[in-house]
Amino acid sequence: MASISTINRTDQDIQTAVLDELDWEPRVQPHEIGVTVSEGVVTLTGRVDSYAKKWAAERATHRVNQVRAVANDIAVRLVTGAERTDPEIATAVEHALLWHAFVPVEELDVTVSQGWVTLHGEVEWEYQRRAAEQAVGGLTGVRGVSSGITVRPAVRPDGGALAQRIVDALARNRATAAEQVTVRVHGDTVLLGGLVHSMPERAEVERVVWSAPGIREVQNHIAVAPVLR
Repeated sequence: MASISTINRTDQDIQTAVLDELDWEPRVQPHEIGVTVSEGVVTLTGRVDSYAKKWAAERATHRVNQVRAVANDIAVRLVTGAERTDPEIATAVEHALLWHAFVPVEELDVTVSQGWVTLHGEVEWEYQRRAAEQAVGGLTGVRGVSSGITVRPAVRPDGGALAQRIVDALARNRATAAEQVTVRVHGDTVLLGGLVHSMPERAEVERVVWSAPGIREVQNHIAVAPVLR
């Protein structure tokens, strides 16, 4: 059985791995997407026929080990039959948000201009903001999504104990190396520092932190560095 090990890859190795991952991702067509890499930063170019594919390509790239960051310059060009008028998109957005169990649609405003959807409003939790963005991004005819949604918790954080509760939550999560992450709480803001070994791990740390009650902002300064073997 072949074993999977973390190795010190060059930019060319990372480029090959990203192309392989895009080929493995069934939601995108790899021949539509160009990949360049400089010091571990991946730039995606090309053209796809939906915003959902652009987002899927970005997420697939983040899954590749030793990718430090992703610049997504993929253009969305809708094919004939996939185009929708702005009123049609606005109606579809309203329905998608209304039917999503985690989105407080009554707190949100929607604007559509030339297929680009802008969301505004306030939610109590970060997961609600992300749910709104994902619900909209997968709709036919959407060329892009901008989020002006802010997180405004209904409760105040317990500053004295919250940092330790966050550390404990990270320690319970097998997907993160909690011992290498620093957590500081200032009012309703969490500042993260330290080191992880992949972009998915960095994102998972932030996701866990956003579950803390009373948090309005997370400043993620965690660095990504490969494991050298």
